[in-house]
Amino acid sequence: MIDLLIAGGGPAGLATAIHGALAGLEAVVVEPRPTPIDKACGEGLMPGGVRHLRELGVPVAGQPFHGIRYVDGESGRSAEGLFRSGPGLGSRRTELQAALAERAAQLGVRVVPGRVDQVRQDVHQVEAAGLTARYLVAADGLHSPVRRGLGLAAPPAPRRPARYGLRRHYAVPPWSDLVEVHWSQRCEAYVTPLAPDRIGVAVLTSDQAPFDVQLARFPVLSQRLAAAAGTATAVRGAGPLRQGARVRVAGRVLFVGDAAGYVDALTGEGLTLAVTAAGELVRCVRAGRPQAYEQAWRDLSRSYRTLTASLLWARHRPRLAPRIVPLAARLPRVFTGAVNLLA
Repeated sequence: MIDLLIAGGGPAGLATAIHGALAGLEAVVVEPRPTPIDKACGEGLMPGGVRHLRELGVPVAGQPFHGIRYVDGESGRSAEGLFRSGPGLGSRRTELQAALAERAAQLGVRVVPGRVDQVRQDVHQVEAAGLTARYLVAADGLHSPVRRGLGLAAPPAPRRPARYGLRRHYAVPPWSDLVEVHWSQRCEAYVTPLAPDRIGVAVLTSDQAPFDVQLARFPVLSQRLAAAAGTATAVRGAGPLRQGARVRVAGRVLFVGDAAGYVDALTGEGLTLAVTAAGELVRCVRAGRPQAYEQAWRDLSRSYRTLTASLLWARHRPRLAPRIVPLAARLPRVFTGAVNLLA
């Protein structure tokens, strides 16, 4: 019998399959789309994520970055926090997913075309997509059909505006070896170095407006990108970003990646958390204690959830939002400590 049937062949699902194969478990991935799979993403791996991929034997191409810089979108005033544990990596989502898929194939992981819609389980096994396994891992993304089908989606937070992400690439040499987070009154723009001749710009906002309208709210950044407008790629979008999950373990179904619950992309830790949580999931299953994964996930994601929720709280208060960058600049040790808490 299959040990791990994994719904979703993105980074979270493939990382789970690789962890499982390395632990001696048979893992099968069910994915309807061909590799590589692209989606709106900040495309930055924090140092911890880079280390975990290296441990999994996954070589990923990209551009190293050495910390985070917060920038006031109008004045250009900034604050920097450098990593203490090695560089992060800006990597195209498609390249990361392709590298994970190649490593999974090397380890004998099967990828089956299909979609997991209905799930049946008892105390011994779970059935989905015409296959039977000991456990089903739902790695099927932000709007997880498995989570929704099992009735495990948490209701939206009251009086909290939905947030959306938009991403575009520019054929521009990176002007910094840091990820820049530009702040305006209504949104943030993330600039990630991806290659010697390419950057990614992701905008997070509660306003449903075109990318160029959002970008115009950052005069300093817009001026830098004006000459590269003709080399920009198409815009990809995602959202609403906040997606709650009641639990991470439901009988023989376990959730990983965005399907496990998502606060916001504001701290840029989504990819790293997905890769790291995949290892915890497999460890708990292999030890015969799948229920322990719930607490393991909570412990692993606590810093991300706490810091992200705190920044969002400040972001949605008009008097506090403009003070985020000046405060980070006045308290460089605190800002650097927060950056390394997530690294």
